[in-house]
Amino acid sequence: MTKKQHVAQSAAMIAIFTLISKGLGFVREVMIASKYGSGVETDTYFVAMTATVIIMGTLGSALNTTLIPIFSEIRGRGGRKAQRKYLNNILNIVVFITVILSILAFVFSPILIKILAKGFEGEQFDAAVRLNRIGLPIVIFLGITYVFSGFLQSNQIFGPHAIMGIPYNAVFLIYLLFFAKNADISVLMVVSVIAASTLFLILVPAVRHSGYRYSLNVNLYDPYLKKAMMLVLPVLLGSAVRQINAVIDKTLASELVEGSISALTYSQRINEMVISVFVMAITTVVFPMLSEAFSHGDDSQVKRIFNEGINIILLITVPATIGIMILAEPVVRIFFERNAFDSAATAMTSSALFYYSVGLIGSSLRLMLNKVFYSFQDTKTPMINGAIAVILNVVLNLLFVRFMDHNGLALATSISAIFTTVLLFIDLRKKMGQIGMKDMLITLGKTLFAAVIMGVVVYLIYFKLGSLIGVNKLIELILLLLSVGVGVVVYFGICIVLKVKEVGKIKSIRK
Repeated sequence: MTKKQHVAQSAAMIAIFTLISKGLGFVREVMIASKYGSGVETDTYFVAMTATVIIMGTLGSALNTTLIPIFSEIRGRGGRKAQRKYLNNILNIVVFITVILSILAFVFSPILIKILAKGFEGEQFDAAVRLNRIGLPIVIFLGITYVFSGFLQSNQIFGPHAIMGIPYNAVFLIYLLFFAKNADISVLMVVSVIAASTLFLILVPAVRHSGYRYSLNVNLYDPYLKKAMMLVLPVLLGSAVRQINAVIDKTLASELVEGSISALTYSQRINEMVISVFVMAITTVVFPMLSEAFSHGDDSQVKRIFNEGINIILLITVPATIGIMILAEPVVRIFFERNAFDSAATAMTSSALFYYSVGLIGSSLRLMLNKVFYSFQDTKTPMINGAIAVILNVVLNLLFVRFMDHNGLALATSISAIFTTVLLFIDLRKKMGQIGMKDMLITLGKTLFAAVIMGVVVYLIYFKLGSLIGVNKLIELILLLLSVGVGVVVYFGICIVLKVKEVGKIKSIRK
């Protein structure tokens, strides 16, 4: 098997398992919405969960970014034995740090909740603090997960990382199907902790198979530990400013009408499915390739990998953006609107989804661009870019929320993503010279043309044909699936006619 075939198959495997995982995650969100609706309870849960994961979201992103190139460098210089020794060292240090962070978060939970949701008062505030404290073991579990995942991916072992979302979602589904009938929302947080433990447990067999055996040894003078600290600090700061965006959105939404936080959360997760399934699959496989090419000083290879990655992301996200804009309302209504999730919740969630989709292309490309800078071991540029994103998001939030409510928060996030992505392209061109912008713009133009035609076809099938034949829930679902299926065929057919060469890359991944 050639290296290119291996990369294609790895990306395909990650995409398939992530699709299954996200499909289960989508069912999970539907069932949570059905059981708990979109109101006080879910607002409280989502704020508490944000307060729980925001700590590890910051540290975890930094770990995931810096561990892979360091593990790769250690393997190249000292072999797998040295790599396993460093794994043990960094694991013990991360566990210690996450335990301390969890204790501090437990003590200062009321302050954290007040920052995240200053509109919460009385029983709702107390409930959010209680839920946050219940969920704090997640911080430790995620720390272990990031370390194990970085180790395995540096050795191009992607399978365990790809499937770990399946048992995670399975825990939720078992609870929601069989035990959630009269359960309090706090039980859902306990289930979240149990589910989070499966993330690192699913990685343990693969880590052990590599020859690793745990010990309590810690070496604070490890030279690679010092290097990791130097690399991780800018990424940590960059990740922190991104988390600030989430804090600001939740804080402002907590002062809006009941259900605003839930509407933003549900819509974000639908929108992020595209990024998680396809874009993450591409960047997960491409990142080690970029790091290796850079370590060998092969700039032409770096540019080729980057160019192909960007064009494939455009091929996927451009039609996804058009499709979500057109079908946001029926998607939310068909899959979410039942029991406690009413028509008002559908209207709020679908409108937020529409505005989040505006920035889908920008968010996806920024993920790829950040990986390129990290492969150069340039962590400063993404950090500065993230700070700019926060400042712009804050300004736009305060401006748009006045007359667009929660939709303004979604639109501000999208505009911020687009603007900072453009800045990253400019920074990369300054760093690398010609990066194939003309080729990428041609691909963007072709995919946008094909996506607009696809959008017209989807609109005619779902809305016009639906109005002629009349609809109920089943017919709505059939029309939705039919319009999406025909739209996909039309889109890729036009792309083939327009000779979008990345279609061939997608076809090669299927083989």
